[in-house]
Amino acid sequence: MNYEQKDFSYLLGTPGFSDVLLKNHFTLYQGYVINTNKLTELLKTTEPGTPAYNELKRRFGWEWNGMRLHELYFGNMKNGESPIIGEIKSIIEYMWGSLENWMKDFKATGAMRGIGWVILALDTEKKIVFNTWVNEHDSGHLAGCTPLLVMDVFEHAFMLDYGLKRADYIESFMKAIDWGEVNKRCK
Repeated sequence: MNYEQKDFSYLLGTPGFSDVLLKNHFTLYQGYVINTNKLTELLKTTEPGTPAYNELKRRFGWEWNGMRLHELYFGNMKNGESPIIGEIKSIIEYMWGSLENWMKDFKATGAMRGIGWVILALDTEKKIVFNTWVNEHDSGHLAGCTPLLVMDVFEHAFMLDYGLKRADYIESFMKAIDWGEVNKRCK
């Protein structure tokens, strides 16, 4: 079973994201898909319990999450703005009191120093959400939570267009969120 790279070319032309940046980012994502497939095959033929097997197992989480987080990231973007709608709007307002308070917290999380991801995560048991920081692909995830909104804050996501102006990238990202998709993930 092989994973296939998903086509996110519909994002080309998205305001605030150059086509060069997006194409480079799609290529990086493709690498995660390729490496996930390679590791899946290698693990089938490597002796369990050996140092090689152990390292492949550790690396698998990095490649797998790199693949999936990019799919969630690109998948929750669209070429144009959309309003916050549906259940996600109600949940955000319940947790933060207002959309503005949530947005301030989400942006502040994204502006923190370091590399990683910002994820609006749904605790499916309590039906509440958290803005979380995931430092590396394979660590920092909240167990049992569903990623609803994913923002990449590794430098490759913004440096080409924004240099060190991460806050400007975050503003562009916020305008490119597909809230319809985020709301679907809430179900």
